[in-house]
Amino acid sequence: MMRTLIVFVSITTATTALAADPTAQKVDQLFTAFATPGSPGCSVGVIRNGNFVYKRSFGYASLELGVPLTPESVFYIASVSKQFTAASVVLAAEQGYLSLDDDIRKYLPELPDYGHPVTLRQMLHHTSGFRDFFDIIALSGGNPAEIAPADILKVIARQKGLNNVPGAEWNYSNSNYFLLAEVVQRATGKSLARFAAENIFEPLGMKHTLFFDDNTLVVPNRVAAYDPGKNGKFLVDWSTSYDLVGGGGLMSTVDDLLLWDRNFSANKLGKGTLVQQLESHGLLNNGNYINYAMGLTLGEYRGQATAEHNGANFGYRSEYLRFPHQQFSVIVLCNLSSASPVNLAHRVADLYLEGDLAPGGAPRVSSELPGPEAFAGTYVDPRTKTIYKFTVEGGNLVGWGEALQRVAANQYYDLQGDVMTFASKNGVMHLSLPIPGQLYFSGDRSQPLQPSAAELSRFTGNFLSEELDTTYTLSVEGGHLTVKVPNNPPIPLNAASPDEFYSSDLGDLVFHGDVGHHLSAFTLSTQTSRGIIFKRLN
Repeated sequence: MMRTLIVFVSITTATTALAADPTAQKVDQLFTAFATPGSPGCSVGVIRNGNFVYKRSFGYASLELGVPLTPESVFYIASVSKQFTAASVVLAAEQGYLSLDDDIRKYLPELPDYGHPVTLRQMLHHTSGFRDFFDIIALSGGNPAEIAPADILKVIARQKGLNNVPGAEWNYSNSNYFLLAEVVQRATGKSLARFAAENIFEPLGMKHTLFFDDNTLVVPNRVAAYDPGKNGKFLVDWSTSYDLVGGGGLMSTVDDLLLWDRNFSANKLGKGTLVQQLESHGLLNNGNYINYAMGLTLGEYRGQATAEHNGANFGYRSEYLRFPHQQFSVIVLCNLSSASPVNLAHRVADLYLEGDLAPGGAPRVSSELPGPEAFAGTYVDPRTKTIYKFTVEGGNLVGWGEALQRVAANQYYDLQGDVMTFASKNGVMHLSLPIPGQLYFSGDRSQPLQPSAAELSRFTGNFLSEELDTTYTLSVEGGHLTVKVPNNPPIPLNAASPDEFYSSDLGDLVFHGDVGHHLSAFTLSTQTSRGIIFKRLN
């Protein structure tokens, strides 16, 4: 008991001066759920004009060792890493090692020729069409944390198709930034970790930041991550063996990220083009601009421009949110998978920028406001075969593991700050998500068909995907068509049409047959990996 008391006194007294003003006290209240004995938590930094106006940590870095989080704690920041990979590519281009408009096959000739060149710039903006390797490996029954980078490159090279014509649309894929890390190594002769250290971290004085590409490396002050367990307990959810970099892989601290934040104003790195490049909107083939720049999403929150990115892997959750015109930023790094740093960062901004932000936030509760239950369910986009699933937890609409912020009676922000609109059409709830440059999602809430066991029997059998190097077994169990993915329990499917089935745990399957209606194949699509072909073996 005395040890616990000493730990929490140290957390509180370390930031007494910063926490003295009323706004800081309100920020404290946002994180009270983590300021309890035996809880993982978050490290938080609020920056105005290049300096911290609030800096505090809540909870533990290691429950096993009883070590509290501090602003010096080293977190795995997942996809927030992408802006550092993008910066490395831009700086390598400045130094003449590559051009952003080079075809990826100039550096990785082992990739297939898809009939269209795929440029580094398209990859930086996620418009390349490359399928996401996390998806591909999971669909094959594997675990990315257990696969070497060289083997992941082979997996990507085995894909015979793209999600879209390069440059035609935005579709987020970690394969882009994984491949960009390989490009940096082949073009410069230095690993991404070494190149970024020499050109970014060392010049800015980021002494506790690195790309973790060697799983034998000891990282002082490294933070463990956790999942919620039963009865208020926590489960360890982190991997010391995971050393993939590019799409993620960066380890850093709240204190070091202040130095990175300052560079968006100081622009000290390279020849002076870096900040402008990182903050340049992507451009589609049709001339439309998108809101994804280079490792940053450029958007708007309550009338003010924002640049941000979030990250999630293992039990780590992170958010880096900037308001460029206000010279204001929020950093939230958490080591608990149920934490919601995106929402927390925006709520912190609500407090500090109250006078700058347009009216917004959740509408007032009234008897006329439909509850989130009205929008919960599974939605399927018939064009892309993308599946969105929403649930209700604690009175909130939840998607992608986060409680979503309500904008209006029938609108919510997604995790990128774009507005999703729900509307009932002919008695069926419809969801649309327009983003700058394109209509990203448009689909109805699913109302599954109920085919008989006899009707389902024609879909059973073994199907092989050469792209995944995997065989799926389809059978009928409990009145549902089920899919057995290697190393996974059977997944029940819902029928969307006579020849189309879906599951939010797998994806969308469309069966194809010949004139005699013999089903010879199906295509499997997920949000980030479309059109994977499976052919019947029997």
